[in-house]
Amino acid sequence: MNLLAPIGREAKALWDDGTGRSLIVIAGAWGLLLGTRMIYPVLLPYFRESYGLSLTVAGLLVTILWLGSAVGQLPGGMLADRYSERSVMTAGALVVAFAVTMVILAPTAVALFAATAFVGFGQSLYPVARITILTDLYPDRVGSALGVTMATGDLGQTILPPIAGAIALYVAWQVGLGFMIPLLILAAIALWLSLPSQTGSQTEGGALSMDAIHNLIAELRQSNMRFFVFILFLYILIWQAFTGLYPTYLVEEKGLSSSVAALLFSVFFACGVIVKPAAGAAYDRIGARGSLVGVLAGPVVGFALLPIVSSLAALVVITALISTMLGSGAITQSFLSEAFSDEIRGTGLGAVRTTSATLGAAGPVLLGLLGDRGFFDEGYFALAGLMFVVILLTLRLPKP
Repeated sequence: MNLLAPIGREAKALWDDGTGRSLIVIAGAWGLLLGTRMIYPVLLPYFRESYGLSLTVAGLLVTILWLGSAVGQLPGGMLADRYSERSVMTAGALVVAFAVTMVILAPTAVALFAATAFVGFGQSLYPVARITILTDLYPDRVGSALGVTMATGDLGQTILPPIAGAIALYVAWQVGLGFMIPLLILAAIALWLSLPSQTGSQTEGGALSMDAIHNLIAELRQSNMRFFVFILFLYILIWQAFTGLYPTYLVEEKGLSSSVAALLFSVFFACGVIVKPAAGAAYDRIGARGSLVGVLAGPVVGFALLPIVSSLAALVVITALISTMLGSGAITQSFLSEAFSDEIRGTGLGAVRTTSATLGAAGPVLLGLLGDRGFFDEGYFALAGLMFVVILLTLRLPKP
C-alpha cells in the first residue's frame, strides 16, 4: 500500500481541477496519431505489392512520412502561440484523417507519396502544441503529464499496428489503414470539445521575435549544445531507419508472415512503456551521459546479432534488446528542456526537433537502398556501428 500511495496521489493530482479529462483526450489523440504513423512500416509489404515499389522507393515512402512529421513541428508550435493549442491539435487530427483517406484512394505511387506527406504533416502539428498546453494545464506536474502522454503514445504504437496487420492479412490493406479514419475524427471532436479555447501560452504579435531568434542562435552555438544536437541527429537517423523497415526486413529476410512481423514490431514499442520511465529516472539520478550509454548499449548488441539469428524466440529477445533505445527520448527531451532558457524553451525545442528529425528522415531510404542491392543484413551491421559511434560521442559529454 505504501508503494502505491504516491502513485495514487499523483493520479489524483492530475485529475483534479477539471484537467484530467483534457489530459486523457490529449494523450488518447497522441496515441492514435503515433499508432497511425507506425502502421506504415507494417503495411509496407502491401504498398510494395500494390504499387510495384522497390525497397529503396519503399524506404523513401517512409522517409517522406518521417520528413512530414518533422517539418511542421516548429510552425505548429508558432501557430499554437499565435492562436490556440486546441485549434492546432484539432486541425492536426483532421488533416491526418483526410490524408489517410487520400492514401487509401491513391491511384498511383505519386498520389500515395503526396498523401503520405500530408499524413506526416498533420501529425507534426500536434507534438509542440501538446507540450505547451500541458505546461499551462499542469505548471507543477508537467513531467508527470508528459509521461502519461508518452506512455499512451507507446500504447498506440503497440496495439494499432498489429491490428492493422491482421486486418490487412484477412481483408485488405486499405481497411487495415482505413479503420483509423473514424477514430481520428472522433479524437478531433473530443479535442475541440474538451480543451480550453485559450491558455496562458498565447503571445501578442509575432510568435517568433528577433530577440528570441538571437537568443536561440546564441544558445545553440554553445559547444555542448551543438555536440548534443549532433548526437541526437545520429540517433534519430538510426531509429527511423530501423522502425521504417523492420517489419519488411522480418518478412523478406527472416521469412515471417506480415501478421507475425507486426506483432514482433509491437513488442518493440510495448517495451517502451517500461523503458521510458526508467530512463527518465536514471537521467534525474546520473545525468545524460550515463543514462544514454545505458539505454544505447543494448541496441549495439541487438543490431549486430539481428542478421545472425533466425528463430522466432531469438528475434523476440533481440527486439526487446533493441527497444531500450526508446528510453533516449525521455533523456534527450529532459536535457534539451533544461538546456534552453525559459524565454525560448518552446522555440528551441521546436527548432532542434524539426532539424534533427528532418535530417534523420534519410535513414529509411538509405537502409532501403542497401536492401535493394542485397545488403539488408549488412545494413543492420552498419546501424550497430553507428550506434557505437553515438555511445563514444556520448562519453564525451561532461559529467553532471
